[in-house]
Amino acid sequence: MLNARRPNPLPVRPSRRGLLAGAGALVVAFRLAPKSARAAAGPNLADVKAQPNAFVRIGADDTVTVIIKHLDMGQGNTTGLATILADELGADWRQVRTEFAPADATLYNNSLMGPIQGTGGSTAIANSWFQLRKAGAAAREMLMAEAAFRWKVPVSEITVTDGIVRHAPSGRQARFGELAASAASLPVPSEPRLKDPSEWRLIGQKIPRLDSVAKTNGTAVYSLDIRRPNQVTAVVARAPRFGATVKGFDAAAARKVAGVLDVVQVPTGVAVIARDTWAAMKGREALTVTWDDSTAETRSSDAILAEYRERAKGPGLTASERGDPQAALKNAATVIEAEFTFPYLAHAAMEPLNATIEKAADGGYDVYAGFQFQTIEQATMAAILGVTPDRVRLHCNWAGGSFGRRATPTADYLAEAAAVFKASGEKAPVHLVWTREDDMAGGYYRPTVLHKVRAGIDAKGAVVAWDHVMVGKSIVIGSPLEAMLVKNGIDSTTVEGASDTPYALPAYRFGVHNGREGVPVLWWRSVGHSHTAHVMEVMIDELAHAANVDPVAYRLSLLTQAPRLSGVLKLAADRAGWSAAPREPGRGLGVAVHESFGSYVAMVADVTAQDAGIRVNRIVAAVDVGVPVNPDVIRAQVEGAVGFALSAVLRNRITLKDGQVQEHNFDAYEPTRMSEMPKVEVHIVPSQVAPTGIGEPGVPCLGPSIANAVFAATGRRLRSLPLDLSGVKGA
Repeated sequence: MLNARRPNPLPVRPSRRGLLAGAGALVVAFRLAPKSARAAAGPNLADVKAQPNAFVRIGADDTVTVIIKHLDMGQGNTTGLATILADELGADWRQVRTEFAPADATLYNNSLMGPIQGTGGSTAIANSWFQLRKAGAAAREMLMAEAAFRWKVPVSEITVTDGIVRHAPSGRQARFGELAASAASLPVPSEPRLKDPSEWRLIGQKIPRLDSVAKTNGTAVYSLDIRRPNQVTAVVARAPRFGATVKGFDAAAARKVAGVLDVVQVPTGVAVIARDTWAAMKGREALTVTWDDSTAETRSSDAILAEYRERAKGPGLTASERGDPQAALKNAATVIEAEFTFPYLAHAAMEPLNATIEKAADGGYDVYAGFQFQTIEQATMAAILGVTPDRVRLHCNWAGGSFGRRATPTADYLAEAAAVFKASGEKAPVHLVWTREDDMAGGYYRPTVLHKVRAGIDAKGAVVAWDHVMVGKSIVIGSPLEAMLVKNGIDSTTVEGASDTPYALPAYRFGVHNGREGVPVLWWRSVGHSHTAHVMEVMIDELAHAANVDPVAYRLSLLTQAPRLSGVLKLAADRAGWSAAPREPGRGLGVAVHESFGSYVAMVADVTAQDAGIRVNRIVAAVDVGVPVNPDVIRAQVEGAVGFALSAVLRNRITLKDGQVQEHNFDAYEPTRMSEMPKVEVHIVPSQVAPTGIGEPGVPCLGPSIANAVFAATGRRLRSLPLDLSGVKGA
């Protein structure tokens, strides 16, 4: 085998075999054996073998196309993933392009999710780091071997930089496109040499995002932009209460609406199919549907929360336990009891849910959407359409946000698209469209959650006991992911961030009750951490206050075995000027620190809080995500997380009245406005540890840092979200 470490003075051309390549193109990829993301030791991401698959394609025109196996919903992973491969390859960034991969879990599985292709949990960079580095390195060595053969020089004298293969002693050089077709026939190096960090030219640098221009000038294609020949549009009338079913419907008036082509019943409701979206919507307005509420959720939010309070009186299933907190609480000098509540939250992504499906001439199906769980989505649609999964071809487009909504274990809106298409007779391509109101009032939500905590400290202020009970509906129990994520009845995504707290709490118990309401729930950006971090960080702050110890110092005393958390905490506090912060009336600083998805984040919030409301002036964040592949994208994700979560911290909630959602659009569920966006500073810890993700970890610390700042400013302790100063007097 020929590569840069081969001692032969002259290369010998090996036989040509099996590397996937188009005319004038080089294609290389690597694949991890499927492993459970929840395995005790976790998958060894570095143990990846070179295989001739499809992660990089070099064209005769010198373009380097990196095949992206993950969905880009705006988080910038296409740029980050391409950066990793391009740097090892030695490409010029101006050559680099990206293309979304087809659905193929044998090539493109997410090794941190198991044997499925999917995006989520801030895993895109983490699970691809070694995979793409080896892909780029192998392609580089194959280009070097081809050049060495042509020039009859030792391969050890060949270098690759900025898209050019060079032999310095002779002055010869070649472009990638000149070598790609021949290099494609060479054997793939089994263990290509990975560059030392000192050799990186792209990784760790601020380089332009690859999608910025197309998204600015409107040429980027989202699934909402798809237009197939003879395409029709469908909208679905769904039940106003979760769990209700169609008892009957009258479509006579709907069929009279200009542009309406058909009205069909599907499992989720009644679909109106029309020539365009407006006609479909008007047809739905004219439709009369009678609903059967016998199995529907008919309670209001307050009734569900009242049930939660009753259930929280019991210990629940044990998610984590050490020592005897009940006994320790009896001997504590001070005991603090607190209740925390969190409402349902909508994802409210900018691009509404939609998908287009058509039947191909070969009898298969082509589907166009922003696919987040390709393996589940492909299999689900195939089952509905009555074909094998390979007969359903997924064409992935850019997605205008998700925050978890497009990653449903049931593939809900794609399953609905397949059902509508089948019910329509498969005569024409169908574009299923959900309106903003459809998703906000009838979609999936971050679960509503209640926490009750009793914590005690001794006379010196040290924590001696922590007894914690939570009630909330599981996201994955009853779903295809239950076997992977549920153990002994406990959903790991429900308890994460509390059951595995890094704080040194000597007597600790975390119990959980699974909610039983009929409201569909789903992961929302940062999943369980969106509420557990708030509880842990506000409660720790309360203990620090009771102990009369500085909140930063108090945390550090409990994090002696967590150096990376301590590191970001110290960095954020230092850059925020924590020790020298003025304590003017009505203004205060609050701090929070949390680990999620393998990343470490600390935030200090500068808040002005008065009876008129809460104003967040500044957020100082410190993050440790291992190697910062693209610092600019990391900063953008933290800034975006602040903007995304701030409205949930200050005002947003989804409420039920007699089982019906009351908030239908942005008038009642208001996103963060530019005028209320605080100044955000993001400080990145230098690192050579393998990178982790940042799409979700920026969310958990925001709420508790603001709540703790409100306490510093007013002396009033706000525990639940959204934060509300009205009626709260004293700590």
